[in-house]
Amino acid sequence: MNSYIIATLPDRIKAEEAYTALEKAGIPLDRLAILGKGYKTADEFGFLDPDRQARKGFLRMAFWLIPFGFIAGYTFDLITHLDTFSWAGEPGNHIVGGFLGAIGGAMGSFFVGGSSGLLFGGNDDLPYRNRLNSGKYLVVVESIEQFKSEAIKILESFNPENLQNYSLGQ
Repeated sequence: MNSYIIATLPDRIKAEEAYTALEKAGIPLDRLAILGKGYKTADEFGFLDPDRQARKGFLRMAFWLIPFGFIAGYTFDLITHLDTFSWAGEPGNHIVGGFLGAIGGAMGSFFVGGSSGLLFGGNDDLPYRNRLNSGKYLVVVESIEQFKSEAIKILESFNPENLQNYSLGQ
């Protein structure tokens, strides 16, 4: 997991000035980046896409919930001896019950793993994406202990709208 110092600056000129000041301070160029229009995008940098995270959450839960739902539906129908679908006969009723359980599992994985992950995503990437979408620029310094305090001082001198440490979790 990488750690970064991220400063939000209002325009391209301030972002370029901050980048140049960090470069002059001896911070390696491979540890610096500007994100915004004309520079790296959030996806190129590696910020998490909330849609992709929701899709991953849905698929991760579906992997377990759909088979479990099928088994639970089949077992429930087997234990209760319900004759809900008389046209299907005894084994068919169990199988239909299993399919209904699998549908319930799919719905659960969508609502819990997918949509709630999208709506209540809890990761810190979305505010950065929103800042970029509103035309702001982000100056990013990969946090190396020997340059950390110096980078913070330099970035603070540009009066950023926001300055914080960030851990990129993928």
